[in-house]
Amino acid sequence: MNTERILIIEDDPEIQEMLKFAFAREGWQLSQALTGEEGLKILRDSGADCLILDIMLPGMDGLKVLKKIRELENCRSLPIIMCSARGEEADVIAGLELGADDYVVKPYSSRILAARIRAALRRKELSASGAATQANTFFQYGKLRIDIERHAAFLGDRLLDLFATEFAILAHFMCHPDIVFTRQKLITAIRGDDYPVTDRSIDVQIMGLRKKLGEYGKMIETVRGVGYRFRTE
Repeated sequence: MNTERILIIEDDPEIQEMLKFAFAREGWQLSQALTGEEGLKILRDSGADCLILDIMLPGMDGLKVLKKIRELENCRSLPIIMCSARGEEADVIAGLELGADDYVVKPYSSRILAARIRAALRRKELSASGAATQANTFFQYGKLRIDIERHAAFLGDRLLDLFATEFAILAHFMCHPDIVFTRQKLITAIRGDDYPVTDRSIDVQIMGLRKKLGEYGKMIETVRGVGYRFRTE
């Protein structure tokens, strides 16, 4: 039986009850919070393996909660799936740029949400164990270097503050320099071949990664009509 801990921060009691019933079949340990403040306390005290976060919350809204969560040391690599009735592109981009791993628009199927959680947990497990199977876990190009085993990236002497998905993208690029990847191949490489996410999500993550890489951001090159590559020439 699975022992992963899933935290749901959602103020709608009906949705909470629906997800509680649906996730019981998965065998997950479920924690529930009706406010962002309550959810943050649970994360600080007990942690979690995956978080379902609504945007429209009483008091502190979901985007503010997301920002505070990513500031917690034990939540830097926590998979976070945002759920909201607000499905405009600007809302989706705002969530992804603040560090969400995925964004689901209401109304949604509990089975689809469960599938996304399973994929996120799988990706987290592969990320944790992948370093052990890498022949080389350290890569460097100029001042940019990455240590996959320690899950750390540096620009010169400065430790880069990367979200889990940004780190996974950078690690994949640096492990496979000068190879062109379509957006779908990048999604498959970092999240699995059954992960339902849009190309736009990858674009947003790469945009954020480029900003954090500064002058080295230009090494992530857009190949028009195809995708991206990490150019070292």
